[in-house]
Amino acid sequence: MAIAICGSIATDHLMRFQGKFSEQLLPEHLSHISLSFLVEDLVIRRGGVAGNIAYAMGVLGGSPLLVGSVGSDFDDYRRWLERNGVDTRGVRVSETAHTARFMCTTDDEMAQLASFYAGAMSESREISLNKLAAELGSPELVLIGADDPEGMIVHSRECRELGIPFAADPSQQLARLDGEQVRALIDGATYLFTNEYEWGLLRQKSGLSDAQVAKMVGVRITTLGGGGAEIVEADGSRIHVPVVPETAKVDPTGVGDAFRAGFLVGNAAGLSHERSAQLGSMVAVLVLETVGTQEWVWDRESALGRMSGVYGSQAAAEIGAILPA
Repeated sequence: MAIAICGSIATDHLMRFQGKFSEQLLPEHLSHISLSFLVEDLVIRRGGVAGNIAYAMGVLGGSPLLVGSVGSDFDDYRRWLERNGVDTRGVRVSETAHTARFMCTTDDEMAQLASFYAGAMSESREISLNKLAAELGSPELVLIGADDPEGMIVHSRECRELGIPFAADPSQQLARLDGEQVRALIDGATYLFTNEYEWGLLRQKSGLSDAQVAKMVGVRITTLGGGGAEIVEADGSRIHVPVVPETAKVDPTGVGDAFRAGFLVGNAAGLSHERSAQLGSMVAVLVLETVGTQEWVWDRESALGRMSGVYGSQAAAEIGAILPA
């Protein structure tokens, strides 16, 4: 069984604001803020944390199992994912709610304001990993991404009970989780994914120090935006992986999901954590250069060339050896 990806499955409504949000915010009046931004364009795309990660893994030949809850409006999205190598047998269809909606506006500085309607995602707590493992076989790893908070806790507990390695990736849901929930989510995780801001928020909410988190998880991977990514191994050693330079900054939505997809595909194929993060960085920049989280195009030779230029020919050769022709 391949890697199971648990998390949100959504439709993205992406807008662009010609200006800077920061210029419209009055610090002395934030307690009663009332703003409306006139946007120049709107695109509607397939998205959601789990949907994005699973799609990218499928494109890279990873054959992931998608696990999440959707509405009856999911049929077209399902066909798209399956055409791109995603196993959707772990998807639950709600009888009452629509598929989740992500509404995001990005300004000229790549700052974002977003809202998320959970919809059917709230029913992901009804999905049993125990049952899926019995029906489809036990996955080699489960990634627990941003989802219904109760569902995230349930799935991490099931992984511990079943002895299945898991990656904790709370991302946007850190704002909804309390300290006890954060600790319950990450305890025993083989991998912990966050970005730099989320890493600080996770420690603040959980009340845990760096050393205490290190005792609860195996490997911590923290993305640093333009600063690359930091990998903290179980023995405390640190590896820094720089980004692949972008040709243009078009839209940052889904960049973190793309990094995780590349990392997971590389790791599952036996690459080192450093090489896996380098592949993740390549996929991430492809998403940054594209409007929409699943609209990017994979060109093997171009990608290997770009990675060779940043990480060296040996790195590109090792990564290329695990990628489909």
